[in-house]
Amino acid sequence: MSKQIHIRLEDNVFDELTSYADESGQSVQNCVSGALIKLLNQQKTRKKAEASFTFIDLFAGIGGMRIAFDQAGGRCVYSSEWNKYSQQTYLANFGEQPEGDITQVDADSIPDHDILVAGFPCQPFSIAGVSKKQSLGRATGFEDKTQGTLFFDVCRILKAKRPKAFMLENVKNLCSHDKGRTFKVIRESLEELDYEVYYKVLDGQDFVPQHRERILIVGFDRKRYGHGYNYKFAFNITPKKPKPVIRDILETDVDSKYTLSDKLWIYLQNYAAKHKAAGNGFGYGLAPLDGVSRTLSARYYKDGSEILIEQPGKNPRRLTPRECARLQGFPDSFKIPVSDTQAYRQFGNSVVVPLMTNVASLIVKEIERLDHESSQERDEMIISEVG
Repeated sequence: MSKQIHIRLEDNVFDELTSYADESGQSVQNCVSGALIKLLNQQKTRKKAEASFTFIDLFAGIGGMRIAFDQAGGRCVYSSEWNKYSQQTYLANFGEQPEGDITQVDADSIPDHDILVAGFPCQPFSIAGVSKKQSLGRATGFEDKTQGTLFFDVCRILKAKRPKAFMLENVKNLCSHDKGRTFKVIRESLEELDYEVYYKVLDGQDFVPQHRERILIVGFDRKRYGHGYNYKFAFNITPKKPKPVIRDILETDVDSKYTLSDKLWIYLQNYAAKHKAAGNGFGYGLAPLDGVSRTLSARYYKDGSEILIEQPGKNPRRLTPRECARLQGFPDSFKIPVSDTQAYRQFGNSVVVPLMTNVASLIVKEIERLDHESSQERDEMIISEVG
């Protein structure tokens, strides 16, 4: 599908354009289109050349992490995402479709990169095989502990490609999942691969009007930078000021289809009353306009009950897909090419973009410091040997 635009040109420019079109045997329209495409490609090439680091985007979803690391000055050289609807949104926004099932990808075929980025799913690790080996006095490694999980694929790519650093994102409950065993295996596996590991639970409400706690795990290559090195990384994020509130992300003209039906609104009120009487905290959530909302989840498409917006003289309404995008910190230029149902799932599964951008910048700063100090040490060694 093509779009029409109107361009005002100076007479001399128009004369040169029509003259060129006659000489090349093309229409003026095709000449202009070709020139614009060439200019845009040159800008993309220039941006790639100016990138200060490269990264890969695993379990990419719709590209929230990619936006963050792009904004931190990076260039994405590879992406992977299996969900076809997420691939569709990713393609619409970045002009490339992520590769599919990462478990079927040869790690050596992935381009070299400086930072591995992944929001891998939380899965329990089977300890049956590990326990058997331990009982026989045999050593176990990450291959034994993580086999059959998608975290295993993160590890095998780290082992094969040895990026300078990584950033992994997961739900807060990863720390307590399977009585803490899941996180223990993750940390041990990353340290076994010789990475200096840092982790912290951070809340997105420092950047968007949403209470959204996620654990971030960051690591730096000890084989490259040394053991016992003076690593100085810390999650010293810089919160946005003034603090965002719900009214900041609301659209002004919202379709009535987002207003809850009488039947659904009555059901949600009765459901909340029943659980309140039982001493439980379950129920719908009316988001305070000058405060923050609950956590947006992938199930938001079902009834939107966790984040509802009050409307004078009407039943409350759910957020629109664009408002969900804003709640996660996506720019308004971000395209939403899928249905509302898929959009709710996608944004509910995504990340708080400005928070990830903040941490990405901290990682890049630490890499630059480590690279600089490593370079100085090599220079001093060379001078010492020559002397």
